[in-house]
Order: sequence, then C-alpha cells, then structure tokens
Amino acid sequence: MARILAVTWDGGGNVPPMLGIAAELLGRGHEVRVLGHAAQREAVERTGAEFVPHRHGRAWAPATPASDARRARDLISLFTERGPGRDVAAEIEGAGPDAVLVDALRLGALRAAVRSPVPTVALVHTFRGYVAHDWARGPVGLVATLRGLRPGPLWNACDRLLVATDPVLDPGAADAPANARYTGAVLAAPRSAARTDPPTVLVSLSTIFYPTQAAVLQRVLDAVADLDVRVVAATGFVDPADLRAGANTTLQRHLPHDEVMPTASLLVGHGGHATTLRALAHGLPVLTIPLDAHLDHRLIGEAVRAAGAGDVLDTAATPSAIRDAVRTLLADAGTAADAEAVAARLRGVDGAARAADEIEAVAGRRAADRTRS
Repeated sequence: MARILAVTWDGGGNVPPMLGIAAELLGRGHEVRVLGHAAQREAVERTGAEFVPHRHGRAWAPATPASDARRARDLISLFTERGPGRDVAAEIEGAGPDAVLVDALRLGALRAAVRSPVPTVALVHTFRGYVAHDWARGPVGLVATLRGLRPGPLWNACDRLLVATDPVLDPGAADAPANARYTGAVLAAPRSAARTDPPTVLVSLSTIFYPTQAAVLQRVLDAVADLDVRVVAATGFVDPADLRAGANTTLQRHLPHDEVMPTASLLVGHGGHATTLRALAHGLPVLTIPLDAHLDHRLIGEAVRAAGAGDVLDTAATPSAIRDAVRTLLADAGTAADAEAVAARLRGVDGAARAADEIEAVAGRRAADRTRS
C-alpha cells in the first residue's frame, strides 16, 4: 500500500480526471490525501479520499463574474503563486507520502514536489499541445519564468508526466518528452442507450464563469428554438430566468451529463476538454463555440473537426450560423460514423487505470522502503 498526495485546484474540467485517478488508487487499497481549494472538500470526500485545504494558496472562486482582464490576472496569479508549494512541503514533511500527484498547471506546488526526495507525477488534464505550446509560451509561462517557475523544466523534472487525453486527437503527442505517458481520457464508462426521436441536443457551456457565456448561450437557444429537436441545456452560472428558450427546451442550472448523453445526438459545447471527450466517448458529434480565445477551447474544437466528429464556430457566431451547423451535424451520417469511431477508441482505454499503474510504478520503491523500515 502506498500513500499518495494529490494536489489540485478548483478549475472545473481539471477536477474529474484527478478525482477519477484518486478513486482508482483508493480502490486498489492505497491511501490518498488531496490538497485543494476549500470548495472542493465535498467532491473529494465523495471519492473516499482525505481532503486538506490549502493554507497558503490564494482564495479562488471560479464562478465569480469578472472582466476578461481581471480573469486573466487572477489565473496568472493562481498558476504562479508560491503558497501551494509551502503546503506541499509541509505535507511531505508531515504525512510522508510515497508519491505526489500534482496538477501540471499548479507550478508552485510542482516545484516544491520535484525539489523533494518524493517521486513526483504531473497530470495534464487536457491536450499537451495546448499546455506545452500555448499556455507555457504565453503570458502565464512568461510570468512563471520570471518567478522561477518555468513550466517546461518543471514538467521534465517529474518522474512521470501523465497526459489524460487521446493521443490521436492531441497535436502535442508527436513531440512529447521521454517522461510523458498518454493514459487516455479519465471517464466514467458510457452507458448504452438509444437515441431519441426527435433527436436530443445537449447544450453545455461550462460551469465556471466566462464573460461571453451568457451571450453565446442565448444565441444557441435562439438557434435551436424552432428546430424539430429536444433541447436540454445546462446553464451553469447563468440564471435560467435570464434566458429566452423555445418550447422544445429544458433549462437546468446544473446537469449530470451522463444522464443525458446516452440518449442525445449532439453536444453544443464550449470546447472544454472534459465535456468534449465525454461526449465523444458516447459517440456524440460535437459543435464547439469557444468561450475564451486564450484557452484550449478552439484547439479542442479544431481537433474534433479534423477527426470528422464535429465542427467549430467563432465565439460571435449568429443564431443563423449555429442553426445551420446543428442541422448539418444532425443530418450527416459521415459525422455520426466518425464520432462513433472516436468513441470506440476512447472506450477501449481505461485512463484512470493506466494513470494508477504509472503512479504505482514510481511510488512502489519508496513504499517498500518505508514498510521495511
């Protein structure tokens, strides 16, 4: 049995892969202690893991409305703050983990881990092509470098760099470093179900705040209001009372996607990695409307389009353009077939199990030494 310290942050789509891996490790009999933001306690404890809140990390509320400039500043500060490194150092000193699993974007925590004698595993929860080529070379990477937290060397110093996505879709797979391991996406097993008639369109544009989200969501609802479809929309931080919706539409603030995807025929999303890969695993074509030009949304949408499994529109797409894209994707048998081909590949890999195998490999020697002593 090994003791694993997992370090995360409350960012939406980055959380399910970390908790899925934690649950797999717990199921194998290991101890898992999760260090994260206070708001994550309930989600962490549902897995059976022990939760510890950051004591030195900055406060973070992902659903709080903010301007583009303020949001960018807050994210840069979040990713490059040193406080979480102090928390990691204290955990290593006190709890004595056999391995540390750190969200790859939590750079301060990652530096403390790689400087310790404990084996360190970094987890990339999206395309490495975005993290290594856009994120690390953009404003975050620049500030991080100035603060002594240059991302590339930190990732390279880890015993493993786990990339929890599909290497066929990820444009960053070709130049991955030697310590990288593609585990496949960490997903709950899709349930079999028949598509509805008329078809169901799932609309989900993230559970965290984006300045463009309310406007994009309203244009999507206007686009599908008169179509012969059933629409289920998760509105996230947007109050359903502030939206206009057709008679064919059901609005819910929060919606478990796995309850709708088995019977849906299309996802209209923002390009978030977790939701997009989950939809593809259910065989759904995906229409992506990016909410933030600086994040991975467009890259993910373009990868889905390149695979023949969907399309991507501009953030400012009109209701007419969205309506035409929805109609085309629902009617195109080729798109449906390509989406099913991607689904077969995703379902053929257990991302959580592969990740746990890699963590056990690096934690095993230290755990054995501790047992002997």
